[in-house]
Amino acid sequence: MGLSEITTRIAQAEAAAGRAAGSVALIAVSKVQPAERVEAVLREGHRLFGENYVQEAAGKWPAWRAAFPGAQVHMIGPLQTNKAKLAVELFEAIHTLDRPSLAVKLANLAQARGTSPELFVQVNTGAEPQKAGVLPDGVDAFVAEARAMDLPVVGLMCIPPEDEDAALHFQMLAQIAGRNGLSGLSMGMSSDFEAAIAAGATHVRVGSAIFGARDYGAR
Repeated sequence: MGLSEITTRIAQAEAAAGRAAGSVALIAVSKVQPAERVEAVLREGHRLFGENYVQEAAGKWPAWRAAFPGAQVHMIGPLQTNKAKLAVELFEAIHTLDRPSLAVKLANLAQARGTSPELFVQVNTGAEPQKAGVLPDGVDAFVAEARAMDLPVVGLMCIPPEDEDAALHFQMLAQIAGRNGLSGLSMGMSSDFEAAIAAGATHVRVGSAIFGARDYGAR
C-alpha cells in the first residue's frame, strides 16, 4: 500500500469528518521492520514513527535521528518500569501510561530531568484481562492522580478488541477524554483508522499498511 496511499486516505477521512486538513498525525509503526524499509519512508519525508520495544528503538533511532533531522519517535508498546529511564530519553511521547507504579516512576524521572515526554493514558476499553490499560471507570481518578504528580498527560490511547466494533470503542475513548479536558486521542490502526478519525483521533498508528508485513522471526 505504502505511505502515499495512507496519507491520502487520512486526508480523505479528515475531509469526510469535517476536520481540518493535517489535524491527524500519522505514526508510522516501524517496530520489527527491516532498516531499509524504515529508511525508505524517512527518505520520503515522513518524520513521526512508533516503536514497541525500548531496546530495539535504542539500537536504531539515535543514528536515524542524526541522519534525518526532525525525526520523532513515540513509544506505543507496553513500558516496563525498569525501562522507563531509557524510554524518557528516547521518546518524544509515551502512549502507554497504564498503572500507578509507572506514573510514579515517570514523575520521579521528570523531576530529576526537568522535562518529560508527552504522555497518553492507555485505556482498556474492552476490559480485556489479557490487555494492559486503565479500565474505563478508573480513568478519571488515574488522570487526576497523574496530574497531581505534574505529569504532562495530553491524551488517551486504546486498542479495541478484535472481535468488536472498533468505532464504539473510539467513541467511548473520545467521551472519556472530553470529560477530562484531554485533546489527544491515539487510536486507530491499519484496519480501522478511518473510523478512528471520524471519532476524533489525533494520532493514528499504521505499520504493515505502510511498510509491509512484519517478520517477527527476524527480531
